[in-house]
Amino acid sequence: MTKPITIIGGGLAGITLGIGLRRCDVPVTVVEAGHYPRHRVCGEFVSGSGRFVLAKLGLEERLFSVGASEASDAAFFSRQRRGTAMPLPQPALCLSRYVMDATLAEEFKSLRGQLRDNERWQGGYGEGVVRATGRRTQSVVNGWRWFGLKVHARKVDLAADLEMHVFRDGYVGLCRLRGEVNVCGLFRSRTAVPDLAKRWPDWLRNSGAPELQRRLANAVFDPQSFCSVGGLLLEPQTATMHPECCVGDAITMIAPATGNGMSMAFESADLAIEPLVNYSRDETEWPQACAEVARRCDRTFRRRLKWSRWLQRALLWPATSGVMVCLVGVRPALWRALFARTRE
Repeated sequence: MTKPITIIGGGLAGITLGIGLRRCDVPVTVVEAGHYPRHRVCGEFVSGSGRFVLAKLGLEERLFSVGASEASDAAFFSRQRRGTAMPLPQPALCLSRYVMDATLAEEFKSLRGQLRDNERWQGGYGEGVVRATGRRTQSVVNGWRWFGLKVHARKVDLAADLEMHVFRDGYVGLCRLRGEVNVCGLFRSRTAVPDLAKRWPDWLRNSGAPELQRRLANAVFDPQSFCSVGGLLLEPQTATMHPECCVGDAITMIAPATGNGMSMAFESADLAIEPLVNYSRDETEWPQACAEVARRCDRTFRRRLKWSRWLQRALLWPATSGVMVCLVGVRPALWRALFARTRE
């Protein structure tokens, strides 16, 4: 008789892990505090190894059937430098989280997984319980408060399928979706921003990034798609430092500048499937299964977390942000190297 697994958090990592375990006939319950469908602060594209995980689990074709598209090029902009479109080493899959989360939840339920949404977990993280609750929080980091926001917009003309606009106190990514553009930004402030829900258009349009201002000058925002998140902890952490069995952002957040957070969520779920299946089949004990999940995640993500930390600092430091944009635009080898090192 197989032992059941309970996953706390039904975001990308949690629901994907649930799907993978159900495909191995493991009894799984996912407990999610929110509901489906919902908007989330997210760049809304998957690149790198995350696409291989989606294909492996039979999910990529399903996502294309509900409106996913591919991004083939990207461009970077700073206040001083205007980038040019460069081909992505591998195409990225682009889809609204509103659609993606709901589709994955339906797939999990179709596999007879138990989904308990709109429910907050009141128990602990003992045997058989996996933490996939998302990001860990820290209100102030070196005097800065970090927050992210996301909104969909129409009437936004892009020079590339993916664009990154860097300015003094943050950056905004633009991602071409079917019929609209995802506008997702990371900002920092020395003080709290209690009126963000009302002033978010000002943060986007008055960022001091000339090309971004031109992109959004005539944008028609969908206020129903707006969401924000605060207290972001961007310092890399390891899986072995956490006492719980963790996947996704519950382990650590990669710097959003890399655009690899969604991929890491899918990858961490995939890395956890085999050890948890072995536990469920009583082939290993829970502590050994958890240790193996942590070892696999740390081994897979260690290098990209190191490079992402360096890249984010370079992009946000005024003395180097323009140089980075320029070098990436004129040296394709550097672009490919940075892409690889934040994804492999």
